[in-house]
Amino acid sequence: MSTQTVTVTGMTCGHCATSVREEVGDLPGVRTVEVDLATGLVTIDSENQLDPSAISAAVAEAGYAVAG
Repeated sequence: MSTQTVTVTGMTCGHCATSVREEVGDLPGVRTVEVDLATGLVTIDSENQLDPSAISAAVAEAGYAVAG
């Protein structure tokens, strides 16, 4: 099991968090996705380490961007 965190910019409401949670949650091997709307921190638990570009692409699909 692997845990990764990223900071997502531009989320302002519960719908934003849900969109990010759904898109990242669709990545292969992802078990859980927790989104802290106040800080933008997204914690991803998955079976294996995820490719950071796949995480960024999923976040972009939701309409947001990974900081940094």
